[in-house]
Amino acid sequence: MKILVCISKSPDTTSKIAFADGNTKFDENGVQFIVNPYDEWYALVRALELKESLGGHVTIITVGTATDDAVIRKALAIGADEAIRIDAEPKDAYFTAMQISSYAKSNEYDLILTGKETINYNGSQVAGMIAEDLNYPFVSLASKLDVNDKTLTIEREIVGGVQQVELNLPAVISCAKGMAEQRIPNMRGIMAARTKPLNVVAAQEIDELTEFISFSIPDAKSAVKMIDPENMDELVDLLHNEAKVI
Repeated sequence: MKILVCISKSPDTTSKIAFADGNTKFDENGVQFIVNPYDEWYALVRALELKESLGGHVTIITVGTATDDAVIRKALAIGADEAIRIDAEPKDAYFTAMQISSYAKSNEYDLILTGKETINYNGSQVAGMIAEDLNYPFVSLASKLDVNDKTLTIEREIVGGVQQVELNLPAVISCAKGMAEQRIPNMRGIMAARTKPLNVVAAQEIDELTEFISFSIPDAKSAVKMIDPENMDELVDLLHNEAKVI
């Protein structure tokens, strides 16, 4: 089975976020980047589990520049067989998805996995766009995935229960919590990642459909006000006149 796992880099949650060029661009100076957790913990690890049980080959793919190579190597250390970096600055979800689907068209993957979203943009768009461009069936927010020959059995949480879906390969699946457990790279994996192939391919000409107008930092959180549990009148007054939620 040939599995393609889409990964992206995201700022570590402890990083201090700032913007540049008149608040129109994310400032990467001094930011520690990691593999997007949803891509790593759920999509990549489940792909490796399938390879271990069924056999096959796991390729990771990202759209980015040479500064992403260290993050890609970490994903290789977890167990992927090879990496593809499409050499372009990811402009938006559409640009990223079209670059990946263009590569996938010429390589005939059985299964394409992504995380449900990235932790920095939370768009949850790329997987669906890839599936549409490839004309593959697509299931989002999958929490369980099993393969039986050419048939996938998927489970996903919905309001009030769990939905089970069956579909045929090839397919695109976005992975959510429950799909797999986190794996920590060991020394053997880290050493092996240094020699695994990281292939850089040229980007395709893709129309830019999105323009970023500005970024802003959320307002600082206000201090917590402690209310005596016996003083309900004060609590109601604050909720009504200050918080304006009732």
